[in-house]
Amino acid sequence: MALTIGVDIGGTKVAAGVVDEDGRIVENLLRPTPAQSPEKVAETIAEVVRELSKGRSVEAVGLGAAGFVDETRSVVRFAPNLAWREEPLQKKVSDLVGLPVVVENDANAMAWAESRFGAGRGETHLVCVTVGTGIGGGIVLDGALYRGRWGMGAELGHIQAVPGGRLCGCGNLGCWEQYASGNALVHEAKEIATAEPGRAARLLEIAGGTPDRIEGQEVTQAAGEGDPAALAAFSSIAGWLAQGLADLTAVLDPGCFVLGGGVSRAAEFWFDEVRDTYARIVTGRGHRPPVEIRLAELGASAGLVGAADLARRL
Repeated sequence: MALTIGVDIGGTKVAAGVVDEDGRIVENLLRPTPAQSPEKVAETIAEVVRELSKGRSVEAVGLGAAGFVDETRSVVRFAPNLAWREEPLQKKVSDLVGLPVVVENDANAMAWAESRFGAGRGETHLVCVTVGTGIGGGIVLDGALYRGRWGMGAELGHIQAVPGGRLCGCGNLGCWEQYASGNALVHEAKEIATAEPGRAARLLEIAGGTPDRIEGQEVTQAAGEGDPAALAAFSSIAGWLAQGLADLTAVLDPGCFVLGGGVSRAAEFWFDEVRDTYARIVTGRGHRPPVEIRLAELGASAGLVGAADLARRL
């Protein structure tokens, strides 16, 4: 059975695994990311690849990188959380491990994994939206990963939702991820707790009495205990997510959306509202086939599984 290795490189950790043709992880490893040194990142990747390759016939390596990957799938042009600037990652790692290497954006790799082995199985047109600290995305059209002319497509979190709105880490104002992400959830909860502390009594209690100490974990716990402010914050996120999905439907006409990322672990507080709101506002409602909205199935392993499967197609 053909084996490939997938490596998912984030700002804090490098997750790697040997993956078979059916998307199953045979063995996996986790290492901290030396984010400030491109050379050390490449060396860390090489170390995990060598360790996972011992005693196995590995055909190729796929790297899922949190950043802009060029059209040749070899250079990371920019990464917000690592010191990659025009980084020739494919060549560096290939030279170190002596295997064919392909580089792909991590959200694209996740989307590919979900389309092949996860919630998007059997769907040739899907959009994957990762809802975490920010928003990432991946698009599969006609059964192929859509990357754009220069490899930088599907940066869904940076569609402008509110002209002149909140400042985004990308430098622009009003990006979708400023209203429909984990950071946005915390922002909403803090605003409500500051303006209406009585409404956020339990949330503030969990956070030690001050809005400044509210984080995502506190919002989720408070929502589970019925805190009105926490539930309202999740509702706000759900509304913005539904609006964004409706807009993407008008452009891409997918067969389904797959929603993943860290915020999906609290889906009980927002997922049904996303689906209900989307059904009310999508253009052509009542005159188009229904678009399914599903939760991702592969969890934190999706990026490495997708990268490994893309490497198999070199």
